[in-house]
Amino acid sequence: MKSRSIENFYEDISSECFIEKNALLLPNGIQKEVGHFNVFSIKELYERLKGKSCMPYDKRAYYKISLIRGKNRVEYADKVIEVDQYALLFATPKIPYNYLPLDMQQSGHFCVFTNQFLTKDKTGMDLDKLPIFQTDGYPVFQLTEDEVVEIDLIFKKIHQEINSDYVYKYDLIRNYVAELIHFGQKLQPVTALYSKHNSAARVSSLFVELLERQFPIESSRQRLELKSAKDFADRLSIHVNHLNKVLKESTGKTTTVLISERLIQEAKTLLKETDWNISEIAYSLGFEELAHFSNFFKKQTALSPLSFRV
Repeated sequence: MKSRSIENFYEDISSECFIEKNALLLPNGIQKEVGHFNVFSIKELYERLKGKSCMPYDKRAYYKISLIRGKNRVEYADKVIEVDQYALLFATPKIPYNYLPLDMQQSGHFCVFTNQFLTKDKTGMDLDKLPIFQTDGYPVFQLTEDEVVEIDLIFKKIHQEINSDYVYKYDLIRNYVAELIHFGQKLQPVTALYSKHNSAARVSSLFVELLERQFPIESSRQRLELKSAKDFADRLSIHVNHLNKVLKESTGKTTTVLISERLIQEAKTLLKETDWNISEIAYSLGFEELAHFSNFFKKQTALSPLSFRV
């Protein structure tokens, strides 16, 4: 599964909407100073797309908050959610997602921002620990008309502020984004409608995405965060037995076997294509002791790491 960067986001919009990319981007230097933030009108972009665009089911390397007016189907991790009229959607880099418009009456707003824009030291909030951005939550909320009016007003303030000359406008915008997040966390989630088959397929897909995004290892100082079946199950907020069952049914292999196969693949690449010593390779792959890595490698390949390198 590909990871869509903020640059990819602008490239997609500029090509599909026939807009100059530079006309969408913020002034030079903004990203370096405050991280990246921008806000858009859904109606304006949807009219340019003439309803033909279908968002790919991918992970995105940025956060997104959307106020959507119109019928939509949202696919998020292992959930498929039908939205009848008004919805507030929160998207995180952790989870791949897409939403498919089901009618031509699409309007509302959305904003995109990087983690650097809304860091804890600037807002007091740790995005990855907020309930609204957890993998086990429902990120889509149906809204009443009164709630739509309230959220719409926040977005209008953001639109107005981002085009202003106010020196501290990004500090103010952060407060508005924080207000959106807290608004969402107080709402009750819409019921997700999904089958066991879809749920299992999404869990399997998400596991593969979490596994693959740790590679390639590009520095001896880089280290794997997710190394065991329990690590992946915890990140997915499911029981490790459920993860094993899903993967066994879909791939014929256990979680541990799939992780081991990917580790061996990366270990072979590092042994053949880098000049790192064996200890550095072991460390980068998450092994606390060199002996543990050597035993693991020999068990999988019948060769020691040094013999394989030669």
